[in-house]
Amino acid sequence: MGNSHGHHRKHRFSVPNNTVPPPPYKYENSQHHYPPNQNQGTSNSNITMTTLPYANADISLRSLAAQAEGFGRCAIGGLHGSLYHVTSLLDDGPGSLRDACRKKEPLWIVFEVSGTIHLSSYLSVSSYKTIDGRGQKIKLTGKGLRLKECEHVIICNLEIEGGRGPDVDAIQIKPNSKHIWIDRCTLSDFEDGLIDITRGSTDITISRCHFHQHDKTILIGSDPKHVDDRCMKVTIHHCFFDGTRQRHPRVRFAKVHLYNNYSRNWGIYAVCASVESQIFSQHNIYEAGQKKVAFKYLHEKAADKDAEATGHIISEGDLFINGSQSGLMTENVGCNKFHPGEHYQTWTVEPPTDDLKQVLHHCTGWQSVARPADQAV
Repeated sequence: MGNSHGHHRKHRFSVPNNTVPPPPYKYENSQHHYPPNQNQGTSNSNITMTTLPYANADISLRSLAAQAEGFGRCAIGGLHGSLYHVTSLLDDGPGSLRDACRKKEPLWIVFEVSGTIHLSSYLSVSSYKTIDGRGQKIKLTGKGLRLKECEHVIICNLEIEGGRGPDVDAIQIKPNSKHIWIDRCTLSDFEDGLIDITRGSTDITISRCHFHQHDKTILIGSDPKHVDDRCMKVTIHHCFFDGTRQRHPRVRFAKVHLYNNYSRNWGIYAVCASVESQIFSQHNIYEAGQKKVAFKYLHEKAADKDAEATGHIISEGDLFINGSQSGLMTENVGCNKFHPGEHYQTWTVEPPTDDLKQVLHHCTGWQSVARPADQAV
């Protein structure tokens, strides 16, 4: 994606209480040409609509670093490291992705080949790594990525599908990992989850991803026993949940900001709030299929509490179409509320229009985008 040549104007959202001053929220209203997502099979190559965030992230190779919006905004990946060129599609060995990810020093990992990497076991990613799939079409299959006790990881422009085995997730983030950004990835068809964020992992952003052909999509907080998960904070925005059955996401304990996502044709529910979760759903598009209720609440008992509790969902400016119903609880559910403005000053949010829906349909997930040139930091 190239530069955005449009204008910016300030847009203020109401804040639910007087404890948070209303900062200026960046509002993008610029016109931009986007190519269709190549794995969508569409022939419409001249879609002109409002822009997605990060219009400048592809100017140079390392422009991605610290460009995320939301809770993962500090993730720098391998910004200060050497380039590692993946030259092999083998599961391990010299020039392989696994070889790069296990190294302890910061690395910006790029690919000189396209194709499928079949993982025979979880691929563990160490701290200060960028896995940058721009310029190639890389598919990971068999098993997934594991981000364990690591920080500052960026994963961009990959396909991850076809994971097999019990408890196998496409991207597993646990425990105590932080400053993670997952951007422009296509994820589908795993036996367990597509993204699991648990055990105190926090400061994470998931953006511009395409989720399809799957049941349990994103889990944030694995168990009501893990009360330390109260520290977790996650932003999910400009993602396309395309017929996935549930968990867009399902949340325990964490604070989660959802904005400008498009969920359609869910099989059970779109978003689930469970024990003590605080979800701020802003300007998302919820398009029902056979199941009409978007929001679900589950009651569970935290390990250090005497009574069961559910979570809280604030819905601001969400669009419910095709007969969808919010299912919002209006009574006091006995837990705190949060506003993202308490944690970061700006984010790019659009009205939930049909134009936005078309952008998210065609321009999320893996993109046929050239790998930018590297420039000295």
